[in-house]
Amino acid sequence: MKKNLGNTPIVAPLPVLIVATYDEQDTPNAMNVAWGGQCGYHHVALNLALGHKTTENLKHKKAFTLSIANVETLVLSDYFGLVSGRKENKIEKAGVHITHSEFVDAPVIDEYPLTLECKVVEMQEALGEMHVVGEVVNVQADESILNTQGKVDLGKLQPISFDSVLRAYRVLGEVVGKAFKDGSTLL
Repeated sequence: MKKNLGNTPIVAPLPVLIVATYDEQDTPNAMNVAWGGQCGYHHVALNLALGHKTTENLKHKKAFTLSIANVETLVLSDYFGLVSGRKENKIEKAGVHITHSEFVDAPVIDEYPLTLECKVVEMQEALGEMHVVGEVVNVQADESILNTQGKVDLGKLQPISFDSVLRAYRVLGEVVGKAFKDGSTLL
């Protein structure tokens, strides 16, 4: 028997994404974002509150990096979601290392093994939020998370997702099937 639970969406997994930007004085900032993901072959989408410093930075610089949080960076990633960049310099307080992206005007946080470097291609205010679409112009991946073919291995990366029901983090699990193949048994 099924039970009605109201109108709060439960969509999983929600990747834990770290958006890094520079402000007008080129001070780096980072923000933990749960409402985002891939929206095309070369594009990512983010939904941000209008009042965030990151939203302001995106309007000014039109560039950002998007790091994928993992088990190893869980504490750091959670911290980036607890404090406003308007109140303190999160990068300085966290003690992370920054490299300026070679491809966009945005900081790369060296502690993250997978970072997408993006230029803003669309920003639209809707439903009280800022919807941002970024074009991925480069992906940086630490060799430790690559397979023998040089591709990102999510098993090695161990990305975390946000469980909005329990307000917890979960690690992405093992491979359980082959996409665009297993369903062919029903053809």
